[in-house]
Amino acid sequence: MTTPKNAPGHIDVRRVDGLLVIEVVNTRRYNAMSLSMWESLGQAVQSGDSDSDVRAVVLQGRGDRAFVSGADISEFGEQRNDPEQVARYERAVASAQNALIACRHPTIAVIRGVCMGGGMGLAVSCDLRYCNASARFRMPAARLGLGYTLVGVARMREVLGAARCSDLFMTARTFDGLEAARIGLATEVFDDTDFDRSAIERINAVSGNAPLSLRAAKLALRHLPGLAGAPSADEVNAAVQACFDSQDYQEGQTAFREKRLPRFAGR
Repeated sequence: MTTPKNAPGHIDVRRVDGLLVIEVVNTRRYNAMSLSMWESLGQAVQSGDSDSDVRAVVLQGRGDRAFVSGADISEFGEQRNDPEQVARYERAVASAQNALIACRHPTIAVIRGVCMGGGMGLAVSCDLRYCNASARFRMPAARLGLGYTLVGVARMREVLGAARCSDLFMTARTFDGLEAARIGLATEVFDDTDFDRSAIERINAVSGNAPLSLRAAKLALRHLPGLAGAPSADEVNAAVQACFDSQDYQEGQTAFREKRLPRFAGR
C-alpha cells in the first residue's frame, strides 16, 4: 500500500529483478516522513515480507539531497498534539522500524545526502547501510525538545554501542558519511562519483545469495534472550536446519564443483 500520490509526500514501491525497492518521496522537505508515510512504509515492508520472489528490500529516498530527514515536523501541531495522537504517531514509527528489523529478507538502506532523526532510526533498522561520502547524519532530538522512544534508542545502541549513541544524542552534532562508516552507523561508504555503481554491486551480491541461508543468519543475529520480539533459539535452529534440507544447499555444492555461479530458488 502506498500513500496517496496527491499527499504532500508518499511511499513509492516497485519490484525490480527480485528487489523490493521502497522509496521515500517528499523532496520539498528533504524526504521528511508524515504520519501517513510512516504507516505506509510499515505496510509496504510487511507486504513484501511474505513474497518468496523478493530477495532483498532496498530502502532509499527520492533524489540526491536526502535519504530521510526525519519526521515532518510541520504536521506535529495537527498530528502529534495530544497523548492519543502522540501514541498513534509512535506506533506508526515503531511499526515501520520493526517491520524492517523483522523482515525475513535482507533489508538495505541506500543513503544519499541528509539522514537525520527518524531517518537514522530507519537506517539502523536495516541490516545493511550504504552511504555516499557527502551524506550528512544527525540525531537532532535534543535541539527540538523531542523524546526518542526506548525501542528507538535501544536499536541505536545495539548498532553503535552506548558511548557512540550517547555522543550522537547528547551533542546533536552533524557528521559525514566517512565518520558514519568509521563508527559503524554505515556498513560501507563510497565516493559520490562511484556511489550508484558500488551500492548496486553490493545489493546484487546480497540478493544473489541463498535466501534460506540469509534468513537463518538474520534470525541468529536477532536472537537476544529476553528481548521482546526476538526469535527463540528453536526458531534459529529450525532455520539453520532448513538450509541443509533445501534444494539450494544441493545447488550450492553442485555449482561449486562445476565452477559456476549458483542459481538459488529459495527452497
